[in-house]
Amino acid sequence: MEALTYYDIDIMWDDEAHVWVAVCDDIPLALEGGSYDALIERVKFAASEILELNSKDVTRINLRIKSERLIAHG
Repeated sequence: MEALTYYDIDIMWDDEAHVWVAVCDDIPLALEGGSYDALIERVKFAASEILELNSKDVTRINLRIKSERLIAHG
């Protein structure tokens, strides 16, 4: 049985630009979007496209998403 490969996607809020930013060095991928949900959809589509262009098997890819948004209080 083949071991699963996970691609870790870091998503963070850019407070200056007011956008969500998604980055994955292993794919490579860097995207931004004003909506978190829309960015997730773009990440799924772009990850498959980039991996396919780099001759990777894209029949099943596993994306592990880690998101962060710091909120200043007080």
